[in-house]
Amino acid sequence: MSKQMNQTLREWMDIFMHRSMRGWVQYAKSTGLSMPQLSILMQLHHQGPCGMSQISERFEISNAAASQLAEKLVQSEYIERAEDPNDRRAKVLQLTQKGKDLINAGVEERYRWLDELIKNLSAEEKRKALEGLQILTEAANKMQSKA
Repeated sequence: MSKQMNQTLREWMDIFMHRSMRGWVQYAKSTGLSMPQLSILMQLHHQGPCGMSQISERFEISNAAASQLAEKLVQSEYIERAEDPNDRRAKVLQLTQKGKDLINAGVEERYRWLDELIKNLSAEEKRKALEGLQILTEAANKMQSKA
């Protein structure tokens, strides 16, 4: 049973990741932004405002490269530079409302196929899937809190 569950979960992960990433890449192309630029926006979305050094460290690029990517996003009004409350000489980057809207639209696009998948399930299949996913999510959260 454990081997079959492991195999089934791996198959699901492969399909889920492929579909999710495909949706994200298609959305990225439609925006005209590069994947590194969208990655910066996602970083700000998930982590909140951060400095240029955090961006360069996170993506393993030079401060100059991070600054160039950020500058294009500032010019496009997806992010803004603000004064760092802890160091008035430093600047932090944060999403603008336009940037938040772009990311939210991308997330919706990324999961659109999931909505279609759910529509094709019977009520009983939905109930079973929900129960299993709740169990897996709870177990994953427990593992996460121990890490």
